[in-house]
Amino acid sequence: MRIVDLFSGAGGLTFGFYYKLIDEQFIENENCNIVFANEWDKAAAEAFGKNFPKIKMINKDIKKLTKKEILDNISNQEVDLIIGGPPCQSYSTIGRRKYDDKAKMYKQYYRMLSIIKPKMFLFENVKGMLSMKNPNGGKVIDDIKVKFKSINYEIDFRVLDAADYGVPQHRERVFIIGWRKDLNINWSFDNIEKSTKQISIRQAINDLPSVSAGNNVKSYKGRRPTNNYQKIMRSHNGYITCHFSPVYGDKIQTIINNVIQGEGKNYINQLVDEGKIPKEYRLTSGYNNTYGRLIESEPSTTITNNMSTPSGLRCIHYKENRALTPREGARIQSFPDWFEFVGTKKDITTQIGNAVPPLLAMKIATQIEKVLSEV
Repeated sequence: MRIVDLFSGAGGLTFGFYYKLIDEQFIENENCNIVFANEWDKAAAEAFGKNFPKIKMINKDIKKLTKKEILDNISNQEVDLIIGGPPCQSYSTIGRRKYDDKAKMYKQYYRMLSIIKPKMFLFENVKGMLSMKNPNGGKVIDDIKVKFKSINYEIDFRVLDAADYGVPQHRERVFIIGWRKDLNINWSFDNIEKSTKQISIRQAINDLPSVSAGNNVKSYKGRRPTNNYQKIMRSHNGYITCHFSPVYGDKIQTIINNVIQGEGKNYINQLVDEGKIPKEYRLTSGYNNTYGRLIESEPSTTITNNMSTPSGLRCIHYKENRALTPREGARIQSFPDWFEFVGTKKDITTQIGNAVPPLLAMKIATQIEKVLSEV
């Protein structure tokens, strides 16, 4: 498969096509040729380059990619597939939704399709995209259907939960699959292989060593993997990166110490009302599941770029009195421990939180590869 990756980030989607999972090891997929990837963020592009040094990375605003530059990079040869997920923050139902420049990035995806004309494409975004409206009152998803069909593509879309595909996280995202009308392609989301059972957050990360406030742990400290998921994530890796926790102030640490699994802001305020903790610890801002502690026997809730911020959506460790470390977030996203992230703490958590989980990408990639092999 000749593939172009747009809005690549650190490479979650690319990972799913670049590798196959064989005998609990990630092995390069010989049938995958990613012609080039495009990402505007410097730190994310650098992380992509570290993890996929064989792939050409074009680190620039997609709007500045000219038709000539695009055609030169694909060597005027047919491309089988475009993959990518335009920025999703504008569509998110968490926070203020707005039809801004990021919300319009699907138009750049459309432009790339119209130039490259791949056999198929894979487009990923948050579920909120399905209800997002443009200034004319129409739905963005309807505009996407019209635009993509106007350049000879049939499309199908579905909301998938990563927890159903071997990822220890409930993460619902919309995936749009398109294929050229002139090709005999039979696509069905039902043919993507699902996992037989879901993986809990404890099963995903309980082999990682404890981290105390202000520390950065760089080894497994003798801890051994206890299940197949952990073995896959380690892949004989001998060290850990990005496994660190900050020092919290008194209010934040007290809140963390008192919240129990499955509870958050409202529970803390209940403790204040009952006189069990002083009134200065009352929480007056945030959503109901901010300052929330994860439930160890269930998959994690959605990993976001605020995964290491206690005031973010449920991200406090199920057992330890701290938020998740970036490495734990990466594990929950299904990035193996050897996968590198680059930049500041914010850069790193954004690279992790914005990514398509690699194991989910791999399940989708397997089915796309099968479909394309039959064309």
